Amino acid sequence: MEHSEAETPNITYKTFTFEDNNENTQESLSVSIPEVLDPHYGMYVWPCAVVLAQYLWSQRQELRDKTVLELGAGVSLPGVVAARCGAKVILSDNAEKPLCLENCRRSCAANGLHDISVLPLTWGEVSPELTQLPQLDIILGSDVFYEPRDFEDVLLTIAYLLRKNPRAQFWTTYQERSADWSIEVLLNRWKMSCVDVDLETFDADKSELAGSSLPGNHSIDMMIITLETGDLGL
Repeated sequence: MEHSEAETPNITYKTFTFEDNNENTQESLSVSIPEVLDPHYGMYVWPCAVVLAQYLWSQRQELRDKTVLELGAGVSLPGVVAARCGAKVILSDNAEKPLCLENCRRSCAANGLHDISVLPLTWGEVSPELTQLPQLDIILGSDVFYEPRDFEDVLLTIAYLLRKNPRAQFWTTYQERSADWSIEVLLNRWKMSCVDVDLETFDADKSELAGSSLPGNHSIDMMIITLETGDLGL
């Protein structure tokens, strides 16, 4: 069900606070994320998004002045955190889901981010918006490996972007839903490799992150996907 122009969506705002309390520094970052009462799953913060945002917070020094694209952004928690950490962020979601694109803009407005582009990018389609993207350093994807029927389209888009930006990395979190689901064959087909990132290394091995009840008891993994070394022209 989509809202008509005359309808006002039922919106709630959730605050996520990321902290670093070590001996030398005490830093924190709070962001506000709008969720819309709508049956579309892209309108909520899901467990994977909080874990990926926690990783971005842990990498905040590296993110400064980097150009970052978030795919399937939905409510855009990772992209908003990256922007608040000093990255130049582009948010994107399915061209056929205008409500998700609108919520990307709503998330930006809620956090005072007025220079972020929001683009319609549909996985598996080489659209003008995709071909005209600037040079990228990091690509983000939170729970984009949700529906097995979408896996190949997602990785086709990632492969295209990494070939245009051979030094870039794809940072992604995913929820383990079935032992039968795998992207290994597709990674090999597109000559990409992945490295698993242990959640303990960025303090994400907890059931509650950033002052929220997420990720709860869900089993979340993180990996970094890049082109195989032979494809870098080294």
